[in-house]
Amino acid sequence: MSLFTKSAASLIVLACVSCGATTSDPGPTTAPNSPPSTSEVNQTAPTTPTTVNNDNPGTIPTGQELDVKLQTTLSSESATPEQRFETTTAVDLTQNGQVLVPAGSVVRGVVSGVDKAGRIERAGKLTLSFDQMVVKGREVPIRATATQVFESGGIREEAGTAGVGAGVGGIIGGVLGGVKGAILGAVIGAGGAIAATDGKDITLPAGSIIRIRLDSAANVR
Repeated sequence: MSLFTKSAASLIVLACVSCGATTSDPGPTTAPNSPPSTSEVNQTAPTTPTTVNNDNPGTIPTGQELDVKLQTTLSSESATPEQRFETTTAVDLTQNGQVLVPAGSVVRGVVSGVDKAGRIERAGKLTLSFDQMVVKGREVPIRATATQVFESGGIREEAGTAGVGAGVGGIIGGVLGGVKGAILGAVIGAGGAIAATDGKDITLPAGSIIRIRLDSAANVR
């Protein structure tokens, strides 16, 4: 065995011991029916009313989607589970030509899941749910969730910043595989340029447009 090969093998062992990595990393798993993840934050509000997709008077049906505008900034760096926040409807919600929920109506939400970006798990994540709507002064209980989980790009946004793919770092990253393997490769290949700092959190500024979907019907009259 050459001196280079011995050195690479030793570094792999050290990386596994120090970071608890394994040679097989299945990566993140997605629960059935869970919303897809996105790192895009939309701040462009729709310009036309949303129409209720059934004829049951005064009822927003299960599965109806509508856009709401976030009133305060949310970030995976500072948010906590069960933290409450407020949004407002971006446009009128109409039914049979009549306004059912006016634009600007308050929709109250809760942070149902939050992951802060760390040194190994590089991506920050926010999962949002909604439980109350205020329609013409009347509080209406609802069950709704954001149609997407908001997640920063993590290691994907940092690709190439620490010389992954060259030298011993690239060898170790390839052998270990997966996101953790890529991080370890970056650590050894560039003296810890990535893993020496926390990853990137996801931030939703005030004014962000969030699309929500009702999980059950809501009578707003």
